[in-house]
Amino acid sequence: MTINKAVMALAGFMVLLSVVLTQFVSPNWVWLTVFVGANLFQSAFTGFCPAAMIFARMGLKPA
Repeated sequence: MTINKAVMALAGFMVLLSVVLTQFVSPNWVWLTVFVGANLFQSAFTGFCPAAMIFARMGLKPA
């Protein structure tokens, strides 16, 4: 798996998790979705992605 695919998989998982938590636990979990979306948006312009840095340290290969 490449870093790009791992970042997308993590982001998708976090969005789905936040939707489930928002529905069944508390509406405040929607802020997790907002955070994930904002992080994806800023990384598209700046190239800075903390998750990608973590995956690189874990040994995943760049795309």
